[in-house]
Amino acid sequence: DVEGSAAPATRDTSYFRIALIKMKLLSALALIGSAAAFAPAKTSSGSSSALNERVDPLDPSIGVTAPLGLYDPLGWLDPAKDPASGFATFHANFERRRAVERKHGRVAMVAVVGMLFHNAGIEFPGYLSKEMGIRFSDIPDGMM
Repeated sequence: DVEGSAAPATRDTSYFRIALIKMKLLSALALIGSAAAFAPAKTSSGSSSALNERVDPLDPSIGVTAPLGLYDPLGWLDPAKDPASGFATFHANFERRRAVERKHGRVAMVAVVGMLFHNAGIEFPGYLSKEMGIRFSDIPDGMM
């Protein structure tokens, strides 16, 4: 009876020892991987690809696709139809529209994160409108 109970304890000890070695190995690999993220990148001058080419950021042909060509249904890129053509150059208008697109994309991403927070039940303390007495917690999340 005593000998039979010692064998499972030895197996359990060896199992935990192997698990501990695996855990230490995985921790060391994770540490090495995170250290590699801060290492300087190697620069190769031998090969070139399309990703290494310098592209003018104001080139209006960026985003032009084969089946559609330059897709501009509202005619914003046509200088004759653009009311701001007298105030700024084509490239300035193009760069402004690109910046506005980035801003709208960022606002949309923040709105989605806000919706996810609200639907998860995370609400800010305080009032949405102090004069009307509307608290943030008074707004339903839209999920019935």
